[in-house]
Amino acid sequence: MNTMKTAVLLAALTGLLLFIGELIGGRNGTLAALGFAALMNFGAFFWSDKIVLSMYRARPVDPTSAPELHAIVSKLAMKAGIPMPRLYVIPDAALNAFATGRSPSHAAVAATEGILRSLSQEELEGVLAHELSHVLNRDTLISTVAATLAGAISFVARLAYWVPIGGGRSSDDEGRSPLGGLLMLILAPLAAMLIQLAVSRSREYDADASGARLVGYPNGLANALRKLQAAAGQIPMHDANPSTAHLFIVNPLSGRSLMGLFSTHPPLEKRIARLMAMNH
Repeated sequence: MNTMKTAVLLAALTGLLLFIGELIGGRNGTLAALGFAALMNFGAFFWSDKIVLSMYRARPVDPTSAPELHAIVSKLAMKAGIPMPRLYVIPDAALNAFATGRSPSHAAVAATEGILRSLSQEELEGVLAHELSHVLNRDTLISTVAATLAGAISFVARLAYWVPIGGGRSSDDEGRSPLGGLLMLILAPLAAMLIQLAVSRSREYDADASGARLVGYPNGLANALRKLQAAAGQIPMHDANPSTAHLFIVNPLSGRSLMGLFSTHPPLEKRIARLMAMNH
């Protein structure tokens, strides 16, 4: 069911981009939007992991420089039956982590210095199992494509407002009004954001449950989420970007009131409650 839902949501994102392209330039605009969507998907598929890791200044680590992180991920990856992902540490005091990559054989897991210092081994196992579940379920690719298309829709909507394009229509046409352009500028990115949020939220619950099953108990992840919840507003992540917020185990923008209006994650209280229910 979740796979089907994700496919529908991604199709809706692409459809919205094509609709905006048609409004901008008719048939030519639709073809241009289709080409733009294909290009964005191609870039997201092959280079998203490198782009995201560089955005957060993540540095690669090995068994010598991060022995506990390497030992935990190595054990969990073997248990999950997936290749050992590349490991990175983010130089930030915030408590967070994310996984990226287009497939289990091209995956990377990154954790902040703060989370490595603050969690117990059991709690860290729960967090890393959650991230490996995203890799195993190929959520990292789905989330990145959704984010890329949402960003593309926002860009095209702004282009439609500031640079009206022909394609059989002129700026004097009845359908081309300043109010219409303003609505497109506001509503198209909003629609793209809401679809992106739906993709991300449904996947977080799944990764929590499968991560708990991977380690064999839900308490570690539940306790880790409690600590991450307490730290979210107190230790902000300075380099956090709205376009990548959905990749993290908890929303790195949760301490910013305006960003919290469109959280990419379900409420932590609900996530913890679902995990604790697995004990019964």
